[in-house]
Amino acid sequence: MRVVLQRVSEAKVSVNQKVIGEINTGLLLLVGIAADDEPADVDWLCKKICNMRIFNDQDGKMNLSLLDVQGDLLSISQFTLHASTKKGNRPSFIYAAKPEFAEKMYLQFNENLAKLLGKKIQQGQFGADMKVSLLNDGPVTLIIDSKDKV
Repeated sequence: MRVVLQRVSEAKVSVNQKVIGEINTGLLLLVGIAADDEPADVDWLCKKICNMRIFNDQDGKMNLSLLDVQGDLLSISQFTLHASTKKGNRPSFIYAAKPEFAEKMYLQFNENLAKLLGKKIQQGQFGADMKVSLLNDGPVTLIIDSKDKV
């Protein structure tokens, strides 16, 4: 699994011009599921995201986690994170999971995050054409890949 994590002051996602998920201070997650991902990838990423110290403390240092600041989460599925761009100019998505498997993993990911945070996770609509807007705070943007955990 690969996640682009952005610290935001606000973010929202719309489908057909209707807002379906919206947060204030917290994290926007763009979530890509690979064909070879497993439940252990979900567990590791969820713990990593909730405990990543990327929010400022009283001294302005990135020393607080999402749990510490009781921030919100907006999770968006994005298969294009697993694009291969090595050959030619048209991306290949052979490493991205098939939709049935990816949706199951994405929903499990969101469930695990909700349990760890003790609150509802805002999310996009799997497979839909979504419009995502955000106000990146910092800016702080990180890429976390569960295959890089070792």
